[in-house]
Amino acid sequence: MAVAHILKQKGSAVFTVGPGETVKSIVDVLDQHRIGAVLVTDDKGGIAGIVSERDIVRAMARLGAAVLKRKASDVMTAKVRTCGPNDTEAELMSLMTEHRIRHLPVVANGKLAGMISIGDVVKLRMESMEREAEELKTYIASAG
Repeated sequence: MAVAHILKQKGSAVFTVGPGETVKSIVDVLDQHRIGAVLVTDDKGGIAGIVSERDIVRAMARLGAAVLKRKASDVMTAKVRTCGPNDTEAELMSLMTEHRIRHLPVVANGKLAGMISIGDVVKLRMESMEREAEELKTYIASAG
């Protein structure tokens, strides 16, 4: 239950934009909230795509500064990989590595429940390693 644990710690807030939002306004949202991606949602609140810093950089390489006037729908990744609240740390790492992605929307019961970043997964892994190290130290100390 790594995903549920992460969301319990960080919360379930997800920053979203509409498909007609300009890239400039998306850049402002990313900067203001110090995040690396926003979800693009349709009129019914469903996931239409995701715009990450990487999407913006690639579009900028093609279009230059004019990209700032383009719409989210012009630069977004339409095929969005998602995870569920019961997915494990190993499943998250595998999915992110295999598809070379850094952000995974969390979907529970067909609804958006949060967003997990690679930073969240690394933090979880570090906590797990520290806990294991402490348990080993306690075990060694008690065995002696």
